[in-house]
Amino acid sequence: MAKLFLQQPEGDQLLTELAPTQSYLIGRAEDCSICIPADAISSRHAQLTPVDDGGWMIEDLDSSNGTTVNGEPVGQAILNNGCQIILGGQVVLLFIEEPTAAATDQVEAEAPAPADAQPAQKGKRELKVHGASEEDLKLVKAMSLRSDMIRAEIAKVIIGQVDIIDQVMMVIIAGGHGLLVGMPGMAKTTLCATIAKVLDMDFKRVQFTPDLMPTDITGTEVLEHDPETDKKTFRFIKGPVFTNMLLADEINRTPPKTQASLLEAMQEKSVTVGNQTYKLDAPFFVLATQNPIEQEGTYPLPEAQQDRFMFNLWVDYPKEDEEETVVKATTVAKREEPQKVISKNELLQLQEVVRKIPVSDHVIKYAVRLARATRPQDDKSPDFIKKYVSNGAGPRAGQFLVLAAKARAVLEGRIHVSCNDVAKAAVPVLRHRIITNFAADSEGLSTTVLVERLLKTIEQPDDKDY
Repeated sequence: MAKLFLQQPEGDQLLTELAPTQSYLIGRAEDCSICIPADAISSRHAQLTPVDDGGWMIEDLDSSNGTTVNGEPVGQAILNNGCQIILGGQVVLLFIEEPTAAATDQVEAEAPAPADAQPAQKGKRELKVHGASEEDLKLVKAMSLRSDMIRAEIAKVIIGQVDIIDQVMMVIIAGGHGLLVGMPGMAKTTLCATIAKVLDMDFKRVQFTPDLMPTDITGTEVLEHDPETDKKTFRFIKGPVFTNMLLADEINRTPPKTQASLLEAMQEKSVTVGNQTYKLDAPFFVLATQNPIEQEGTYPLPEAQQDRFMFNLWVDYPKEDEEETVVKATTVAKREEPQKVISKNELLQLQEVVRKIPVSDHVIKYAVRLARATRPQDDKSPDFIKKYVSNGAGPRAGQFLVLAAKARAVLEGRIHVSCNDVAKAAVPVLRHRIITNFAADSEGLSTTVLVERLLKTIEQPDDKDY
């Protein structure tokens, strides 16, 4: 038996049980089989039709604002259990196909499915993800509303930059690190400090300079004399890396020796001094900033260390109206203070849930295709990659594409990851992992342009790929 639910912040409302012998017209008009009085959807928006194999198909009826299934715009699409349908960009429906008693017994005897749905009571629907508790799923379900609250609190300090805020949140939820590149005065430092406050994290900032030493970041051992015992002992004094969010401000202004002091902390979440290894408290993130134009007295970040950063985020100029608001808000004495929205424990829980969310094989296939297509040595890479790229992205790119897609789904309150989620993360994941050659430089082609062109060239998997 298939059911259709309307997703709402207070709980999912059962719209109807779908009879396999009839079609259902969804729209705003009163004569529709499923009437949803919302301005965002058309009078006759979409139609649900049973198919021969017992499944269901949704068809968009040339609606004004379109229909998406699991984040992808569709004209027609076959629905699977747990599909999320969005009508007009606002009305969220969930398609749940409950197994028969015999099928349920068979599933229980086999390996558990990654995502399943149990019969709902009183119009409520409960989703299950293998390895995730009910509390985990409740937290994910509430994230759509919580994400809006996070944006609202950050907006008290940061005007605009909505995409950058969302991408930084994706990095944090996925447990990665971010590299923010932008002109001076783009509020990169303020953005990081504000996000740390909203997410209830300890925050420390290190201003990278040419004379900065590795021990200035990791900490150092000092020799102390005990006057009572007349003995001398070494005591470790922790550096600023012992925090939840570390801002490495202008990371390219310090020599590679000091830049490399972050590598162990970023990868292993620990610091080794002498013969002793110290674990960093979770969660731990590094957000580093770079100035893209001023290269006097700088040390370019090595490609191997850039690869450690999950996202390369370009912080651009604000729009004209946003800049007017910035000037108006920052030239007065009184300013609003952002409030905490998510606790540190909830953030750690979200990171665990991201790892538990299942991903379809076709989504992984698409992520790997994108990563491999950046390599000019690969036979399947496009001709323009072979012409303009000297080195492409490594396997870590595919891993980060999938993790970023999962994080995006969680921030939107979904447990279903689509190829569209991967595509949205492609530019910040890939642009700092591609090394262009002289031909690209002479024609003024940036890695961002090449990645965007790659997204138009590499097709998402279809039926023949399964």
